[in-house]
Amino acid sequence: MAKKDDYRRLMDTEGAAVRANTTAFNDGRYESVAKLDDYEELKERARAIKEDAIERLPELVEQLRETVEDNGGTVYVADDADDANEYIREVVADEDAERVVKSKSMTTEELEVNEVLEADGVDVVETDLGEWVLQVADEAPSHIVAPAIHKSREGIADLLNERFDPDPPLETAEELTEFARDHLGELIEDADVGMTGANFVAAESGTMALVTSEGNARKSVAATDTHVAVAGVEKIVPSVSDFAPFVELIGRSGTGQDITSYISLFTPPVDTPTVDFADDETPLSELDADREFHLVLVDNGRLAMRDDDQLRETLYCIRCSACSNSCANFQSVGGHAFGGETYSGGIATGWEAGIEGEDVAAEFNDLCTGCTRCVNACPVGIDIPWINTVVRDRINRGADEGSFDPLVDGLTPDAEDEGSPPLGKRFFGNFETVAKLGSATAPVSNWLADAGPSRWAMERVLGVDRRRYLPTFRRETFSEWAQSRPSGRTDAEGTGRRVVVYPDLYTDHVLTDRGKATVRVLEALGCDVTVPDVRSSGRAPYSQGMVRTAADHAEDVVESLSEYVAAGYDVAVVEPSDLAMIDREYEKLLPEDADALETVSANTYEALEYVYGLVTQEGADASALTDPRPDEPGVVYHSHCQQRTLGLESHTVAVLERVGYDVTTTDVECCGMAGSFGYKTDYYEISMDVGEQLRGQLDAPENEARIPVASGTSCLEQIDALLAREPTHPIELLDPNRD
Repeated sequence: MAKKDDYRRLMDTEGAAVRANTTAFNDGRYESVAKLDDYEELKERARAIKEDAIERLPELVEQLRETVEDNGGTVYVADDADDANEYIREVVADEDAERVVKSKSMTTEELEVNEVLEADGVDVVETDLGEWVLQVADEAPSHIVAPAIHKSREGIADLLNERFDPDPPLETAEELTEFARDHLGELIEDADVGMTGANFVAAESGTMALVTSEGNARKSVAATDTHVAVAGVEKIVPSVSDFAPFVELIGRSGTGQDITSYISLFTPPVDTPTVDFADDETPLSELDADREFHLVLVDNGRLAMRDDDQLRETLYCIRCSACSNSCANFQSVGGHAFGGETYSGGIATGWEAGIEGEDVAAEFNDLCTGCTRCVNACPVGIDIPWINTVVRDRINRGADEGSFDPLVDGLTPDAEDEGSPPLGKRFFGNFETVAKLGSATAPVSNWLADAGPSRWAMERVLGVDRRRYLPTFRRETFSEWAQSRPSGRTDAEGTGRRVVVYPDLYTDHVLTDRGKATVRVLEALGCDVTVPDVRSSGRAPYSQGMVRTAADHAEDVVESLSEYVAAGYDVAVVEPSDLAMIDREYEKLLPEDADALETVSANTYEALEYVYGLVTQEGADASALTDPRPDEPGVVYHSHCQQRTLGLESHTVAVLERVGYDVTTTDVECCGMAGSFGYKTDYYEISMDVGEQLRGQLDAPENEARIPVASGTSCLEQIDALLAREPTHPIELLDPNRD
């Protein structure tokens, strides 16, 4: 089955449930973290603890081993999945166990321990409600926290009614929960071994923290006299006091709860007597408390990830699922598409590449568009898009070196000299050359590109979906226009500000009107404006995982802009994704140029952010900008993903309101276009499915007469495809020459 067919099937069968649940979790996160005055401080503390723990990991493993063994337990450090499973098999066999009851554990999913024990004739029972439902359905989890998130209540009722034939049939959520509780309770009573994971483990005391919503972990431990805890080595932190920020953050980040229902701390072996369910007369205090405890610490690639500078941050992950919940693509297709052998969502690329291999990560890596909505959501500040980009780069370098194409590769040379990315990625990654050629030969290039045979060929060879409108290249580029005209500012209007308007790729070659509007707006506010001849930011190759090419662009851009900044210029950027390159991605691409980059970044602004500063701090006269027309009912504004990650949405809203517009805003996480993602035939339908959520807000009764406004190139393209009315960039509304 082709990828796009598989995605369509998942959107049809699982998409509605996944979207409803992840959206609810995500909305809950926004609400819950807003109550915390020290949210960012908590995140910084949590990250610092993880950084320290991973740095000292070998030392902490040995400390934990000594502590647990002094307590009377056993610690086994397993090299890989086979090693861990063999040890667990031996423990279960030594107990002559017929049944093992388990609380939810992604690490045991990773090991596939259920299958191993079941092959030995052991009855393995998942006691987490979602995991048990999937065990009954013989399905894999689709979410790190809520494994059955893709199933509706009606679907679960149908499953349990068919499997267990209860009388009367189950229907409501209460009936389903009561049935599961009673059924699992009986199985737990007869269990011989309890198995859990561990959210965190304290090296100094051996204490484990289990964060759950159902209490089944406690039952699995208390009802059996043998407890096997399975945890990746990255779960170790130095002390119990280090649990505090994680307990505050994990529920809020994952499900939007201020705190989860159960926070269980075990310092094994636990002295609690083992419950004898057949004896209801003997006091619990008189029952046997001789418990056996085994902690299986799993490496399985983690220590190699620790030594990998670019995958290391993956080990900071606390598996809260915030990256999944905040991801528009995940909301459409869920973890059965956006995930590997075990892990799902944005962070899955790092886990799967480190544990299973890059070939597994390659199956879903392109579903991460680098929109960065997960960056601020992550409670430990992992740069998840960077990990996805690095792995994409490695996958590219492992591609078939014989796939050279004279058109795509010959006309678009780049720095990717080891291996060759697929033709589609190389085409999109070298879009600067395509744009220059398109402008130089326009309008012929536009006619040719849009011809039927050309669209067919681009879809077959490059994967460019023929249902997408193609960009229209302008014969005169924005930078050519700017450099051929006299200044539009008079000395009397001057603020003393000198500004470089950065000519991003689309503004320069396609959407030139927004560039011209930017120049006129800044000049109207008294600035001396110049548009330099400078290379594109590298966003295009970066998005395709062509890291060396992106770094080459970055180096040229920083060198060029440094000269202007040194001469006293500020830099205004129209396209938010290009600003994000300079502010966020360049520090990864140019670690040796930190000083020059810091100087450039400190003096670079998003265009409307700069306008806001001129009007509110520099005394520029906002009346020089165009007022709303009498017949204009207002605007509905959709901000760009990376613009929101950088915290810049409010500047645009404030400027539009200052000049007199009535502004409403959208709150979807992403428009779905995401640069080249929405052009690709494999992902077109996901892109449009995500876009439908935006259309619903733009066409809502309170917005249907408003002007749709967006700051990003991709957003404008997507909205243009979604709506009958044409969107515009906010800078064009302010243009003194607006028609």
